[in-house]
Amino acid sequence: MRIRRRSGEIKNRRHTVRHILFAIKNQPPGRLIVIGFALVILLGTGLLLLPASVKDGAEVSFIDALFTSTSAVCVTGLIAIDTADHFTALGQTIVAALIQIGGLGVTSIGVGLILAARKRVGIKGRALVKESLNVDSFKGMIRLVKAVLLMTLCFELAGMALSFIVFVQDYPLLKALGISAFHSIAAFNNSGFDILGGLRNLIPYQSNVLLNLTTCGLIIFGGLGFLVILDVIKKRSFRKLTLHSKVVITTTVILLVLGTFLLKATEDISWMGAFFHSVSARTAGFSTYPIGEFTNAGLFTLIILMFIGASPGSTGGGIKTSTFFVLMQEVRSLFTKKHIGAFHRSISAEALSKASIISLLSMLLVCIGTFLLCILEPEYSFVQLLFEEVSAFGTVGLSTGITPALGDGSKLVLIFTMFAGRVGTFTLLSIWIDRPAPSARFTEESITIG
Repeated sequence: MRIRRRSGEIKNRRHTVRHILFAIKNQPPGRLIVIGFALVILLGTGLLLLPASVKDGAEVSFIDALFTSTSAVCVTGLIAIDTADHFTALGQTIVAALIQIGGLGVTSIGVGLILAARKRVGIKGRALVKESLNVDSFKGMIRLVKAVLLMTLCFELAGMALSFIVFVQDYPLLKALGISAFHSIAAFNNSGFDILGGLRNLIPYQSNVLLNLTTCGLIIFGGLGFLVILDVIKKRSFRKLTLHSKVVITTTVILLVLGTFLLKATEDISWMGAFFHSVSARTAGFSTYPIGEFTNAGLFTLIILMFIGASPGSTGGGIKTSTFFVLMQEVRSLFTKKHIGAFHRSISAEALSKASIISLLSMLLVCIGTFLLCILEPEYSFVQLLFEEVSAFGTVGLSTGITPALGDGSKLVLIFTMFAGRVGTFTLLSIWIDRPAPSARFTEESITIG
């Protein structure tokens, strides 16, 4: 009797597991991506809480482990506790792995593992990659994933080699190698984590030209987007590039140059420092000068750059350069009375609508988050709290230095903001919408705007 009962329980459990797996498998791609990121964050939190991951004498609470895991997977770089001072070599390796998974995307890593096992990638897997990398069609999906993984490996190995030349001068061979590998992964994936200790970030190397340029190069290429890099490698001529690539490259250059001049004009820093922070504010989060000592004008410049962020299909966050470009073209068309377009190409009304929705949702998220932070942390200024919130949304990681001192409630606000910023506000909102659009429409009537 007991054997039959136990056998029945096992069958019921198997049926329940199958039901759950079937339910998950049939979810929309956007919802699966969100679930995937959430599961990786929770797994990372558990691994960082292991005794082997925490240094002797250091204390890591659940909220701090969750914050660190979220910041790593969302390639942000905001820290509640110093990575080097609290985590062992194993813990730091876990953080680097989480950054790599978050930068490439859970889907790309999963497809890469399937390919490594020499198994076939199904339609569902291809749909997930399409959604994750923001690609328009299924054509060449597997080749794209292979190219993305190979490209990431090449950039990170090159960055590691150049960084090693710098770090080996100050650290023993093996430690310098570990720091170089960690730094290269963090920089290419646009995550501002460091393992130098003492919450110093890269301030000790603010005058090192090689490390500054290496870091900037990794950040820029990581933030351009894999599709743009592949397009440049294939076409080798700006005139032959796709409209998307031209928009991304042009907007990136303009923002980098404008940001450099504005930061140099508002802060007492070198030209290299101004350029470095203009690059880093585009979702990377490294700093060679104390951000907390910047003027309000300098902080506001960084806030704008952080909000715009990197480009679609990249390792960075923000509303994206193409979104900002489309909105600016709409403003230009209102004044010039010309059609919305650029580089002798028209921009669709659908692109404009999506850009407007993303920008509005992003501003709404930042406003709500900042409002909550103002309630929870009244001792800090509005600019400081707005800066931390935008840094979390843009998955940047720059900080005025107040994040480690924030309460648990404020850290939870930033955790949600980082998560929403990484998966995208549009994707996060769309996971709740799983029904067809109504066929019937109401009668149209004009409304006064402005």
